[in-house]
Amino acid sequence: MEAAGCSSSRPPRRRRPKMLPPAPGSAGPSRPYMPSLCTNSKNPSTKCYGDRFIPDRSAMDMDMAYYLLTEPKKDQENEGMVPPAKQAYRRLLAEKFLGGRTRILAFRNKPPEPQGMLQQISAETQTSSQINPAKQHRKIPKFAERTLDAPGVVDDYYLNVLDWGSKNVVSIALENTLYLWNSSDSSTSELVTVDDDNGPITSVSWSCEGQHIAIGLNSSDIQLWDASSSRKLRTLQGVHESRVGSLAWNSNILTTGGMDGKIVNNDVRMRSHIVQTYRGHEAEVCGLRWSGSCQQLASGGNDNLVHIWDASMASSNPSLGHPRWLHRFNDHLSAVKALAWCPFQSNLLASGGGGNDRCIKFWNTHTGLCLNSVDTGAQVCALIWNKNEKELLSACGFIQKPLILWKYPSMVKLAELEGHTSRVLCLTQSPDGSTVASVAADETLRFWNVFGTSEALKPAAKTVHTGMFNSFSHIR
Repeated sequence: MEAAGCSSSRPPRRRRPKMLPPAPGSAGPSRPYMPSLCTNSKNPSTKCYGDRFIPDRSAMDMDMAYYLLTEPKKDQENEGMVPPAKQAYRRLLAEKFLGGRTRILAFRNKPPEPQGMLQQISAETQTSSQINPAKQHRKIPKFAERTLDAPGVVDDYYLNVLDWGSKNVVSIALENTLYLWNSSDSSTSELVTVDDDNGPITSVSWSCEGQHIAIGLNSSDIQLWDASSSRKLRTLQGVHESRVGSLAWNSNILTTGGMDGKIVNNDVRMRSHIVQTYRGHEAEVCGLRWSGSCQQLASGGNDNLVHIWDASMASSNPSLGHPRWLHRFNDHLSAVKALAWCPFQSNLLASGGGGNDRCIKFWNTHTGLCLNSVDTGAQVCALIWNKNEKELLSACGFIQKPLILWKYPSMVKLAELEGHTSRVLCLTQSPDGSTVASVAADETLRFWNVFGTSEALKPAAKTVHTGMFNSFSHIR
């Protein structure tokens, strides 16, 4: 009743309308909607801190921290003029007040030692770091460690007259004569000299076991020799119609490439030695390389083409005619002689083009894609991979420093080797992979320790080699 009968002269207070969010699709007020930072709690003691996070500092020594941060540094420039009594008072005050502390945050105790599995892992990590220290960068020599004269070497880009066998013997053809240089004792011997009607020697290739060597001739014949006894085993005739410039071994199969554009597989154990013929090149075949698995053959020709041939496709249906290539690459603009299969990636092939191309290209032979192309600025004559590192050595023609070591896959130049005064014709690699031999048109044979000393390999299991020519007198 009292409230109802009470009268007042002040007008009733109007309640401010509550701001609501604008309805969807409406223009809405000019001021954006902001939700309240405080919740409508019924507890009056509830505090509202909005969006700020205020930590609890009750466990911190704020007085000590404030003193250390705001203590005036008095008389630093006149420290020598402070009386000794005042200096002693300051030291005593600091010891009593600070307790000998000079840092606000500090560990009072060492962290506990790892136990159980963590302790074992820590010990193993420390042991492995001591056994295998960080690998040091090797020094790449820019000059040859040995130089031999090679008078009479034929200056022909399309020939392959140098090879290094698995028994550490280098073979090099100088016009009509094939010489052998034994790297173990540095001895030189003459294996064969062909007559002018058959010569010059256009290609040489050691067999896989390093005892027998194949010689391709300008007359289109191929001779097989036993290097240990200096005895000719047989002559393959009728394989090609012109000179044989490239050779490659695959176990008992000798693959030959000629100027007639044919690639032929010859089984040297058989009287009828021609077992397969590949047709795809329209000009001289100047490069042949079997992959490390011996399942794919790469061929390069003077028609600027690179072919990949699959061994299983070639042997599956020999009666259906000539096997077709697996891939054909026509990106090069000049003859392709330089071919090299990657030792650490089985489906990676590097190829180099001649003077009008000047490029090193990398191919994925499973997909047939070109992964990269690098312009070297000169004719690419030969390519060799490092067996221990991801590096590639290229031999180029008509430049001042024809041997270039590249880092793969960035293709950054690591070194340029000096010595040859003319274009390099052929490259070959030692059995352990550390040394590379090069022969150039300057009539010198040079040996480069460019890949360094290889790590000690585990002793391989001994295998008995019966030899491909042990039963040669009994030709089937």
